[in-house]
Amino acid sequence: MSSEKQFPGDKEKVKSMIKAMFEYLGEDANREGLADTPNRVVKSWDKLYGGYLQKPEDILTTFSEDDVIPHDQIILLKEIEFYSTCEHHLLPFVGKAHVAYIPRDKVVGISKLARIVEIYARRLQVQERIGNQVTKAIMDNLNSKAAACVIESKHFCMTCRGVEKQNSVMVTSSLRGTFLVDGKTRQELMTLIKS
Repeated sequence: MSSEKQFPGDKEKVKSMIKAMFEYLGEDANREGLADTPNRVVKSWDKLYGGYLQKPEDILTTFSEDDVIPHDQIILLKEIEFYSTCEHHLLPFVGKAHVAYIPRDKVVGISKLARIVEIYARRLQVQERIGNQVTKAIMDNLNSKAAACVIESKHFCMTCRGVEKQNSVMVTSSLRGTFLVDGKTRQELMTLIKS
């Protein structure tokens, strides 16, 4: 038996639901191009929704050596590409996140900031929630003075259906701690993101 975490649901039931969708559309679920699609879809969910199988505290290994900690410095990782699925229409939204924090007594390997985004993006989501979950995870696990997550993304529920506005970009920000209460620090962060 595999030691990897697995989704708790019934795979065969999900495959049957995918076949039922084909029938709803008037398709032949047994034709060559669709016959194995239910298997492929369920397998793809391991990656698309893999965030449900991870927790930030499992990946946020920290360093607390005094010579490593840049007290009162903004640590920012920009342009983190992500892919997520809108929980309202089950359509993708894609974009980039900028994640920052100001350490108090712990720092984390920079790749972990991208991994936190990945954990929350790889779920059924709304963009606003991802930012809030990322900043909460940073504050809770790093005891940081501040955390920020600014997200820019294109939503397929707007580009390929609904109002069909191809070039629209949604921007959200979640700010906690010093970034929220200190305008000067917040401005410094926004300048760094734009540079």
